[in-house]
Amino acid sequence: MRGNAEAHELIAPGSLTDVLELLAAAPGQWTPIAGGTELMVAHAAGKLSASKLVSLWGVPELRFIEATPGTVVIGAGTTFSDLRVDATIATEFPLLDKAASWIGAIANQTRATIGGNLVNGSPAADSSPALLVYDAELEMVSVRGRRRIAYAEFHTGYKCCALAADELLLAVHLPRRFAQHRQYIRKVGTRRAMAIAKVALAATALLRDDVISEIRLAAASLAPFPTRLVRTEAVVLGRAITPDRIQEARQALLAEAKPIDDIRSTAEYRRRVGANLLEEFLLGLRPEESVQ
Repeated sequence: MRGNAEAHELIAPGSLTDVLELLAAAPGQWTPIAGGTELMVAHAAGKLSASKLVSLWGVPELRFIEATPGTVVIGAGTTFSDLRVDATIATEFPLLDKAASWIGAIANQTRATIGGNLVNGSPAADSSPALLVYDAELEMVSVRGRRRIAYAEFHTGYKCCALAADELLLAVHLPRRFAQHRQYIRKVGTRRAMAIAKVALAATALLRDDVISEIRLAAASLAPFPTRLVRTEAVVLGRAITPDRIQEARQALLAEAKPIDDIRSTAEYRRRVGANLLEEFLLGLRPEESVQ
């Protein structure tokens, strides 16, 4: 079955104010579409249920990257190509820079937006693990005003999020304080490129005297939505990285992860690979042994 364009209404107001007024006038009736890399696939397959679409493409208030002394703010309409050519992102947020390179082909990266990637809410979203370990905050906007929440609180269930029916995701806020952290990200898929993640893990850690004083772990495809692995973090926080501690962390991740079986992989495979990625990260934090 293929989609029928005549079954859908698409309008492009062109300004953020006009979009917000439209959403406020009919909450829940209009579905925002930005780059369209998800919704147009659904349309082509005849699975796009939304009958009314409002285009965010070209709304200037949504596409920007701004750096202040303490924060980098990324507009929700910023594409992954925009992220890949930004010097501050590459230097200070290399995990996000790497994740941006995973988004489909170059053509996809020039259309797909960071806001769309987050609101879509896929458990396998490429940008999400990086944003979670960077303590991102999300800014939402409506005619009622603006509000911010931690990104870790944004996803409320499979394909569900904290956006109200009359709200848009406006921007992602990243604190500029990870320069001294050890950072890691890895995605496991069926191919080296253009593949949905079977498992992905991002991590940052700060060590003091060989003890982990800060750590953040986040995964894709290990839960119904992208999530921090806070119980696994607690096992190694404030501890030295020993072989026994690594094994305890593996067991914690195996218990905390709640993946599913689907056409791309099994839940058991995802747990085991997630534990392997965690071990790889922790081993990389250990001080080098003295040369004999």
